[in-house]
Amino acid sequence: EVQLVESGGGLVQPGGSLRLSCAASGHSRDRYCMGWFRQAPGKEREEVAAITDGISYTYYHDSVKGRFTVSRDDAKNTVFLQMNNLKPEDTAMYHCMTRRFAPCGPGGNGGPWPTYDNFGQGTQVTVSS
Repeated sequence: EVQLVESGGGLVQPGGSLRLSCAASGHSRDRYCMGWFRQAPGKEREEVAAITDGISYTYYHDSVKGRFTVSRDDAKNTVFLQMNNLKPEDTAMYHCMTRRFAPCGPGGNGGPWPTYDNFGQGTQVTVSS
C-alpha cells in the first residue's frame, strides 16, 4: 500500500510561487505515475499534473500549462509541484496521487484523465492579496 504525505502549501499573493512536495512510501512498482489533483470547496476534483517513471513524461491541465512544473526524485520517493505566477483561482486543497500503470494522463487528443489508485490527505494552497 502506498502512503502519501504532502507539504509546502500556504498563503501567497497573486503572482507568487510555492513548491509542493509529496513523500511516498510503499513499493515503487505502485507509483509508475505520480501527480497532483486539486479540489476547491463546491467544485469538482481537477487533475493538475502528472509525471511518468523513467522518461519522466509530463501531463498538465490546460489552466496550469506554462506556470506549473511537476518533477520527481525517485531516489527520495518524492514528487514535486513547482507553482509560479499563482492566481486566486488556483486556491484549493492539493493532493498527491499515484497510479501503478500507464497511462498517466489524458490521450494525445484530450479526453479524461485515468483513475488513480492512491491519494494523500492534501495541503492547502490559498492565493489572495
